[in-house]
Parts: sequence; C-alpha cells; structure tokens
Amino acid sequence: MAYDNNFQRKMYQGNWQCSKCQAAITELPFEPDQNRLGQLLCRECHRERVKSFGGGRGRFQR
Repeated sequence: MAYDNNFQRKMYQGNWQCSKCQAAITELPFEPDQNRLGQLLCRECHRERVKSFGGGRGRFQR
C-alpha cells in the first residue's frame, strides 16, 4: 500500500476547552460533534490517554 507523505488534513478552527485540564483548544483535525464537546481533549491529554492504554506510535517498531 502506498502512502502520500504530502497529505494535508483539513483542520477545523474554533474555541473549545479540554475536558480534562481546561486548556484552550483552537484547532482540531475533525469537526467536533456538538453532543460530545464535553469529551474533547487537548493534544497533551489525548497523548497521555493513549499512553495509558498502551497505544501510540511507539508501540510498534518500523
């Protein structure tokens, strides 16, 4: 399978707040669902959550 390294993900601008640390979130790689705004996580809290499940990019060696 070929991957395009020049892929640009559409980013959505807004004024949201992290549900865990209350940090400001101004950009997301998806359009948030209005019913789930209370579940948004900032980049750092999301990274910590993924790590707590044993996931993340460091899980598999390339």
